[in-house]
Amino acid sequence: MARGSSRGPGSSPRRPASSRPTPRARASRPSVLSQVGERAANGWRGRLNAARANRRTVRRIGMGVVLLFLVILVAPTLRAYWQQQSDISALRDRVAQQKVTVEKLQSEQARWEDPAYVEQQARTRLKFVKAGEKSYTVLDPVADTRDPKVAHAGESNDPWYDTIWSSMQAADVPANQRR
Repeated sequence: MARGSSRGPGSSPRRPASSRPTPRARASRPSVLSQVGERAANGWRGRLNAARANRRTVRRIGMGVVLLFLVILVAPTLRAYWQQQSDISALRDRVAQQKVTVEKLQSEQARWEDPAYVEQQARTRLKFVKAGEKSYTVLDPVADTRDPKVAHAGESNDPWYDTIWSSMQAADVPANQRR
């Protein structure tokens, strides 16, 4: 049997030697099988790398969702805590002010228990005098520079209702606060 002419089992057609690639050409040009193998390798490796990247992305998104949930859960609690702390400090300030006021009132109460202080206040505020004493009250402490011989009724150029209004206002002012 001649080589290359038989078509029996186990035989394969052969190319002539001149059409075969040289060993250098084989190294520079990958064969079809190696290209298919690389594609398959890149395919599953690429899918594996994509799956790993996808897992990382899913983990990051999941972590972000958990952190967002925690922020939403904890934020009102922290806000209430800070509000309560500011309320507590405001109340402490108020208590300190009230303590100062209480101390002032207690010292004033102690003064009112002294009979000499009570007598002095009765004389100045209520114009009380002891029996046999005379009380003088100065109505207008400013000296009158006008001539006493001239009548004072016609000197005002104000209308009559302004005079009445000013006299009503003067009547409302306590004696110890008049100018």
